[in-house]
Amino acid sequence: MTAKMRFSLKAGERIFINGAVLTVSQKVTLSLLNDARFLLESHVLQLADATTPMRQLYFVVQSLLINPQEEEKGMLAFRKIYDPLVVLAPDDHVRAQLKSVAEFVAVARFFEALKVIRGMFEKIEAPVPAEPVVVSEKAA
Repeated sequence: MTAKMRFSLKAGERIFINGAVLTVSQKVTLSLLNDARFLLESHVLQLADATTPMRQLYFVVQSLLINPQEEEKGMLAFRKIYDPLVVLAPDDHVRAQLKSVAEFVAVARFFEALKVIRGMFEKIEAPVPAEPVVVSEKAA
């Protein structure tokens, strides 16, 4: 049987496979021989970092991948975030990318959906100022 996916992990690194969290004690190369839902630790977004609608969408799709037993709740959360994003999308290109995300999610291809969302982070997320900007006509 040939490997469908092959990757290396460093000591202490984690991988999420079909809802299980695995960690390795030393450097190792793994080969997945069949289809499995997996996510490398380097692609995991922490809840505290889900600070924009796109990152929240990523977090929800990531949760669908990591926790397959919670798929019904995850799909409700996905629609709650996804639907307003499509309505507020700045252009047709972004709407098309969001549509592809929904299509991937609909057929449980969560890893592919995450790749599309990650590619959109920089394109449509603008930094939000910590303090409101006050524009005054008077010179200081």
